[in-house]
Parts: sequence; structure tokens; C-alpha cells
Amino acid sequence: MSGIFKRTKPKEEEDENAEVIAPNFIDLSKYGGKKGPSMGKGSIEVKVAEIDGFEDLREISNLIYEGKVLILDFTTISNDELALKRTLSELKRLVADVGGDIAGISQNLLIVAPKNVYVDRTKIRRSGNAPRRYGGY
Repeated sequence: MSGIFKRTKPKEEEDENAEVIAPNFIDLSKYGGKKGPSMGKGSIEVKVAEIDGFEDLREISNLIYEGKVLILDFTTISNDELALKRTLSELKRLVADVGGDIAGISQNLLIVAPKNVYVDRTKIRRSGNAPRRYGGY
């Protein structure tokens, strides 16, 4: 049993074989890119936030006015029809105020985009089926 975990091929040879076995695999670590919050002037920042109630809209409205793209999770208020209706109404008003776009991307997720960013509501499918439209708020 000795030598079961012993390397039998040199590392370079293994890497070459890996590309032959999985030619469609792209190793993203090979590609550089800017990392972190200081990505450069004119870049768009995407933020993810949870909405627990109408009170959270103050901070979220600041992000909307700053031109951030937001992915909002409203799971915690999804069962409270009044809170959900009030929150969505205010979000729509805020987005209209900045000339942005808002769309549902799943049952409890919204995407809010600033001016000059359009959210395409066609879901891309991997099969040959026709594109499917999804949530419009």
C-alpha cells in the first residue's frame, strides 16, 4: 500500500493533461484584474442588501442616489403584505426619481440600477428554448 498518494507525474505534465481532459475549462486565476474597492474612476459598484422593514430605505436610498447597483433581498418582509407593498412603492418612487430601473430577479430578490443602466428582463437559458421573461416591478 505504500506509494498510493505518491505523485507519479511531474506537475507540468499534469497541467498539460488537465487542459486536454477539460478543454472548455477556463482558469480565471490566470487572468489579472483590479481587486478591492478602489477599482478606478467611473466603475460601477454592486451592493447586496437585505430589507427588514421600511426603515431600511433611508440607507438604501442613499446608495440609489449615489448610483450604485443594488441587489435587494426582501425575504424577511415577503409575508407582510402591507410592509412589502409600502417598501416596493417607495423603491419604485426612488428609482423613478433618479431615472433608474428596478426588476425582480427571483421570488425575493430585486435589482435596482442607476440612470443609464437597463435591466434586461429576459432570462438566458442554456437549452434551445425561447427566452423567458421574468419579474417586472
